[in-house]
Amino acid sequence: MPLPAVSPPVLNTPQLNRRIFPIVFFTFICYLTIGIPLAIIPGFTHNTLGYNQVIAGFAISIQYAATLLSRPHAGRYADLLGPKKVVLIGLACCSLSGLFCLLAKGTAGLPWASLGLLFAGRLVLGVGESFASTGSILWGMASVGQRHTARVISWNGVATYGAIAIGAPLGVWLNDVGGFGAIGAFILVAALLAWLLALRKTPISITPGKRIAFSIVVGKIWLYGLGLGLGTIGFGVIVSFITLYYAEHAWGGAAFALTLMSSAFVGVRLVLGNSIHKYGGLNVSLLSFIGETLGLLLIWAAPNPVVAGLGALLTGAGFSLVFPALGVEAVKQVAPQNQGTALGTFSAFLDLGLSLAGPAAGLVMSHLGMSSIYLCAAAMAALAALLMLRLKSRFTPRQTE
Repeated sequence: MPLPAVSPPVLNTPQLNRRIFPIVFFTFICYLTIGIPLAIIPGFTHNTLGYNQVIAGFAISIQYAATLLSRPHAGRYADLLGPKKVVLIGLACCSLSGLFCLLAKGTAGLPWASLGLLFAGRLVLGVGESFASTGSILWGMASVGQRHTARVISWNGVATYGAIAIGAPLGVWLNDVGGFGAIGAFILVAALLAWLLALRKTPISITPGKRIAFSIVVGKIWLYGLGLGLGTIGFGVIVSFITLYYAEHAWGGAAFALTLMSSAFVGVRLVLGNSIHKYGGLNVSLLSFIGETLGLLLIWAAPNPVVAGLGALLTGAGFSLVFPALGVEAVKQVAPQNQGTALGTFSAFLDLGLSLAGPAAGLVMSHLGMSSIYLCAAAMAALAALLMLRLKSRFTPRQTE
């Protein structure tokens, strides 16, 4: 019989951060295990195993598919089992993915077997991502109270992108030192140590009450998820195609444009994260989408790399608060005992947007040219802004099912 949930005490900013940081640390480790092999897997698949670039790309994207499909389940299990157990499942999957990397390296003499093990590891890692990150957000929310949801999601995002930024060069170094096996060993050990640390932490009581059907949850939050997915497209096309865009114009500095976007993304979350609690998620989302639209239009019309870089910076700043702002509004639509399912389903729209951005941009690019993808992405962000206006006009108070 689960214990009734206890409301957290009123906390000041340092106290809030001391509760949040140890929880989002698990997200950091999860995304560190994701970032480390990203730059190495295509080379291992193509150069070591001898498969073509299509298979190498599939080895990357298969993880995103697993994350997308498992996000709603991660949220539902968090409602039923508690966020701590979901985080433990996620970290165990991350650690297991390291073991599969080790086995893939050990069977490199049998390319088909090695590729199968590599794919298995990518699938497991995708499940680990959805469970560890969703569980960490819900664990943090329960630790500091729902009024600080935006702060928890914001710090979780900083942990996510910080880990990926650190993971990529760390993975290259590990590969230089010990090959693909060293990468697998590091992932295995790092995630296992994080699992042991999470095991020692005090769990949060499961919120009692009626669990509504998954379809009802989707019906309540899908518009917020749609806004997130539309906004994600612009972020995705910059990450995926800005290097090609710069090359087509014979410009240098594509990497710097990505740095500008990432720095703006993290900086806005750190400095303005509290604005969501102050002004409301829909208002912040509306301004965010307007900023993202302007940034993408700047890239589309840029006469030189400086203007394109400013567009990337404005896009990163605009997109920064979209997830926490809309996430706050999404979880408000259901009672606490259903918020794990709501958050997991809402997060799946981010994965969906990222997974569709590449193929959709490639299709548009092949018919209308490279620059057109940024105009189309700007149109999607503008559509998201209009959706925010629609949601503001039909605002409904929190449901209590």
